[in-house]
Amino acid sequence: MKKITFILLALFVGVTNAQQFNYTIKRLDVNTKYSDFGVAYYGDKEAVFASSRSPKSVKTGLWANNRQPFLELYKGTVLENGEIENVKRFSKKISTKYHESNVAFTKDLKTVYFSRNNYIKKKLRNDYEGMNLIQMYRATIGENGEWTNIIPMPFNDNNYQTGHPVLNKDETKLYFTSDMPGSIGSTDIFVVDVFKDGTYGQPVNLGERVNTVGKEMFPYIDNNDVLYFSSNGYREGKGGLDIYAVKLSDSNNKMKATNLGYPINSNYDDFSLVFRNGKREGHFSSNRKRGAGDDDIYYFKEIAPVRVECDQVVNGVVKERVTEALLPGAKVDLYNSKGEIIDSVIADSNARFKFKVDCKESYKVVGSKFDYTEDSEEFTTNLDEDLNLTLGLNLIESEFVRVRGLLMVDINPIYFDLDKSFIRPDAAIEIEKVVRIMRKYPELKVKLASHTDSRAPDAYNLSLSKRRAKSTLDWLIGRGVKATRIEADGYGETQLVNKCANNVECSEAAHQLNRRTEFIILNPEAIR
Repeated sequence: MKKITFILLALFVGVTNAQQFNYTIKRLDVNTKYSDFGVAYYGDKEAVFASSRSPKSVKTGLWANNRQPFLELYKGTVLENGEIENVKRFSKKISTKYHESNVAFTKDLKTVYFSRNNYIKKKLRNDYEGMNLIQMYRATIGENGEWTNIIPMPFNDNNYQTGHPVLNKDETKLYFTSDMPGSIGSTDIFVVDVFKDGTYGQPVNLGERVNTVGKEMFPYIDNNDVLYFSSNGYREGKGGLDIYAVKLSDSNNKMKATNLGYPINSNYDDFSLVFRNGKREGHFSSNRKRGAGDDDIYYFKEIAPVRVECDQVVNGVVKERVTEALLPGAKVDLYNSKGEIIDSVIADSNARFKFKVDCKESYKVVGSKFDYTEDSEEFTTNLDEDLNLTLGLNLIESEFVRVRGLLMVDINPIYFDLDKSFIRPDAAIEIEKVVRIMRKYPELKVKLASHTDSRAPDAYNLSLSKRRAKSTLDWLIGRGVKATRIEADGYGETQLVNKCANNVECSEAAHQLNRRTEFIILNPEAIR
């Protein structure tokens, strides 16, 4: 069963200063040996946060499961350097003998949303397994300045959790964390419409652009509609919860979550990031090492606005230019703006190809096929729509081709089976073409360059590629080509033709492109 505790009570981090990165951070003096986290701004000069420093657990004899006192809300004055001083309890009315944490205020400071144990009218309400969960509540300010009319949110349920509230700029949407039905992972981020009459719409899961099979928690949305949240479900995470950013106003859903990187993120839990109004600085929380005790509050300054990443798809088809006949099996290379090959694919049975690329970047695709000229097309991606390209190749009769600036024998690449070096029957057919060309040009010399894919240790792959080079050499010598006309060497996995490097998930077909021998002409003057 999915059970979580929204309150992260754990280990913690020391002061880090990383001018060479996009953020500078410092741990605040307000932290205690207990858990302190989850800053929300209460106007321009005050902040509210959760802390276990409260003596209420001592008075009641109740303690949280991790032997820390229960969390209570505190507020203090925020100084220009980010320190929080003059700390005192936030509200006697909101406080109970159990957890309270993570608040969000309307701009007029008359309504507050907050998280606490499912405790209503001095009675704990448990789920069907007897667990008391975290729920989200709303309160309004009374005439005496104290919070009143404390009610649970209408989409709460005893059998799942809701919490970590935050409002968007115009207060028409409320974002929160929950493990309610429809969740993708342990906890997801949801959004619900806030109507002018004080009612709410139906919660909507933000989907796979944000949520994973892991935990997504602690949402915060800035004035530019960028959602900041914490997750432990992304592959590029540094450990524990990491803080990510994603642009929500991207109507085409091409923006993807961007990890904020070090020093905001560490190998531990990093969460609850917020910006001060109109500034590129604010607070976040972490339980990294060398902290004051447990979860700690940190102040950060952002050097440059985060560059939110996005994915875009480029589709294409390869045809013969004159007849427009489809050319399945054509090889298509993708180049970046620096002229570097960053990916390669083989057109499928319908002569189609596809690349995932970054938005607002320049690229070039080059199509090639045996007996055809190359064709290329340059393009720049945008956020409006996916691109569709057509490459037209002209049929030629040529024995040589230039690849990556090298003159090569124009045959289909010689491929090898995984972890093997023997010459396959399909490879023998292609090598026979090399034999015919070398007989036609008796002074011609070639170099056999053999390669592997990345799925083995580097040293082993280097040895395997040299065995492949020797197998190819022996086959040519066996067909009567003099050994003095051939050089052979193996390069392991150092010259991959696509992105399938170590720890990159690729199809078997993509890995196959790297298990090859190429025939490089050493003396081009011999064919003139």
